[in-house]
Amino acid sequence: AMAGEGSTFRLRCSLLGHGQDVRGLTRGLFPEGGFVSVSRDRTARLWAPDGLNRGFTEMHCMSGHSNFVSCVCIIPPSDLYPRGLIATGGNDHNICIFTVDNPAPLYVLKGHKNTVCSLSSGKFGTLLSGSWDTTAKVWLNDRCMMTLQGHTAAIWAVKILPEQGLMLTGSADKTIKLWKAGRCERTFTGHEDCVRGLAILSEMEFLSCANDASVRRWQISGECLQVYYGHTNYIYSISVFPRCKDFVTTGEDRSLRIWKQGECAQTIRLPAQSVWCCCVLDNGDIVVGASDGIIRVFTESLERTASAEEIQAFENELAQASIDPKTGDLGDINADDLPGREHLKDPGTRDGQTRLIKDNGKVEAYQWSVSEGRWIKIGDVVGSSGATQQTSGKVLFEGKEYDYVFTIDVNENGPSYKLPYNITDDPWLTAYNFLQKNDLNPMFLDQVAKFIMDNTKGQTLLSTSNQFSDPFTGAGRYVPGSSSGSSTMPGADPYTGAGRYVPGSASNAVTPVGGVDPFTGMGAYQSAAAKVENIYFPKKDAVTFDQANPTQILGKLKELNGSAAEEHKLTEDDLIILEKLLSATCNTSAETPTAQQLQTLWRAVNWPEDIVFPALDILRLSVRHPTVNENFCSEKEHVQFIILLLKFLNPKGKQANQLLALRALCNCFVSHAGQKLMMEQRDEIMTQAIETKSGNNKNIHIALATLTLNYAVCLHKINNVEGKAQCLSVISTVMEVVQDLEAIFRLLVALGTLISDDTNAVQLARSLGVDSQIKKYASVSEPAKVKECCRFVLSLL
Repeated sequence: AMAGEGSTFRLRCSLLGHGQDVRGLTRGLFPEGGFVSVSRDRTARLWAPDGLNRGFTEMHCMSGHSNFVSCVCIIPPSDLYPRGLIATGGNDHNICIFTVDNPAPLYVLKGHKNTVCSLSSGKFGTLLSGSWDTTAKVWLNDRCMMTLQGHTAAIWAVKILPEQGLMLTGSADKTIKLWKAGRCERTFTGHEDCVRGLAILSEMEFLSCANDASVRRWQISGECLQVYYGHTNYIYSISVFPRCKDFVTTGEDRSLRIWKQGECAQTIRLPAQSVWCCCVLDNGDIVVGASDGIIRVFTESLERTASAEEIQAFENELAQASIDPKTGDLGDINADDLPGREHLKDPGTRDGQTRLIKDNGKVEAYQWSVSEGRWIKIGDVVGSSGATQQTSGKVLFEGKEYDYVFTIDVNENGPSYKLPYNITDDPWLTAYNFLQKNDLNPMFLDQVAKFIMDNTKGQTLLSTSNQFSDPFTGAGRYVPGSSSGSSTMPGADPYTGAGRYVPGSASNAVTPVGGVDPFTGMGAYQSAAAKVENIYFPKKDAVTFDQANPTQILGKLKELNGSAAEEHKLTEDDLIILEKLLSATCNTSAETPTAQQLQTLWRAVNWPEDIVFPALDILRLSVRHPTVNENFCSEKEHVQFIILLLKFLNPKGKQANQLLALRALCNCFVSHAGQKLMMEQRDEIMTQAIETKSGNNKNIHIALATLTLNYAVCLHKINNVEGKAQCLSVISTVMEVVQDLEAIFRLLVALGTLISDDTNAVQLARSLGVDSQIKKYASVSEPAKVKECCRFVLSLL
């Protein structure tokens, strides 16, 4: 009985071409209705539907990897490449980028330290890659923009979400992470084994599949909405049908499963153990790739269905397949208890249901097809024999795939050791490394190497170098909670009761230059009604915090010195020395700061954190002086200096110290030595400084925005792509929490400066969704500089 159209998938065609496992598939943009496949045979192939019959033609074969190719995605069309590009990732740690009409790569992206096993493309030319080196990387054109660190094992799956700046990664550490502008926002836990695949349902929902044989549906906000069970073994890939929430999955149980309305509506078994990958074409047809190197396409459309002969040939191939009971696809099998062929007279109860029978001493497996109302033979069940690991790359060890993982017992009573091995590895080298790693006696070398060769029956391929570096070292970067536990008391003095000295209470602490400087709320700057000129960016010089009241600072220092513990107390002479330093650096005297003064200051800034702030304020002011800047930021001293300031940026510490440390860092940018140090330590400083955003203190936010602006000024001059990416990520992250318009203004100037004259930076800013973040500031009425600057930035984006 033929079922009506639109209910059951049947074979459309089988495509031969790849010499080994097909590991990745993606629907193509060009030619229309086509797709791209990648394989362990080291090639990628572009397939186009052939007009005459139901098949596909191989348009061309792309080579560029020196090892297996494991994943593929399409980069959408751009002005430069109106047909889009093809990206492939491989075991050689590289990503190759191809045009659709050339078999050699346009360029190669290098940077990962292990297999690249997942790729996803976003808007504006961004590409996200996931690797066994436990990191994901964001690329723009031919440059790495940022590295996402935090997973503790291989990243098997990556996806860029439709909302700009959001990315997902799924890992062998069993978690999924959501990243915003390069920082981990949330970790999804629930899977009990390696996460292998991700698929996007909408801006708010996505699906994941894993080695725990389950599929989960998640909300971006973190909750798991549903778990789908059906597969009996690892699920390798998941793909969503266009314009609906139905999806398909493939896995290690030899099956492709079609899920409709949350139920497994159809199971199609294949004559191959591992069904590695699938993708859905625009017309709803499903393409699957498997360990037998054959690509098969299934369709619901009657006119695209294969001929009766082809379907019969496929069923015969399936019937002759041998099923290894060890894979557990069919549950525990006890051959003696099985019924005979007559058992197949009873119809099945659901599609994909399996039934085992015994016929002439042979065990056969059948699967029920609802649409055809009959049992279809899916293979013979064979007893398993020894360590024949015929299927490729099956075994996982520490989250990575190997052809074999042997258990080695070196002596009777000792522990057993796991030895992972790939056919491409050198048996002797593997044996040597195994003995080294486990501190075993090197005299076992011959035995272990011979064991490997015996048990792999000489299955070796071309020897390629595979450095399996251990990815389990990169410790995840600290990602803070977004709690805002600190209270702010505007106007009130956050220090002792005495309270007259408030460091930098004037928030417009920037001296006007030539009357027209947008960084002051004062004086001659008025917005003219005439055409507004962009006086805001790119900014050429660092912004500093110069406002000072030396008398108050020294008064506070003396007062706190009176109550300091004996070992911290400064003598009268010390206090006079610091007074001289202040007058030398605040331009009230023409003297040059002396080494003695700087040694005294260094003792003072190492005071306990509850009394150190006046000393920090002296440091903040004096570091603007070339002599002091050179002293603290030079090769000799700078390590201590940076460690000291970073210590004060701890968000759990006192807010006064956070504020003054940020201002001191801003002021370091006035001299060459300071700029050099700030740029060398950029990654550390930015990572630590951004944590101060949580305290919702207006002055801290202004200082943080100013630090970012000073970095932008330096980066604009030297065009360091990763630096710009980090800076953009910080701007985007800080924009989310800052309310104060002066801080917003400085972030806008930083943004404008970073993206001026740099198309790459413009693209990256767009892909992070910065334009939608700042739009609201284009309509701020007061101060006018915010609105004007914002409009200039938006005109670039």
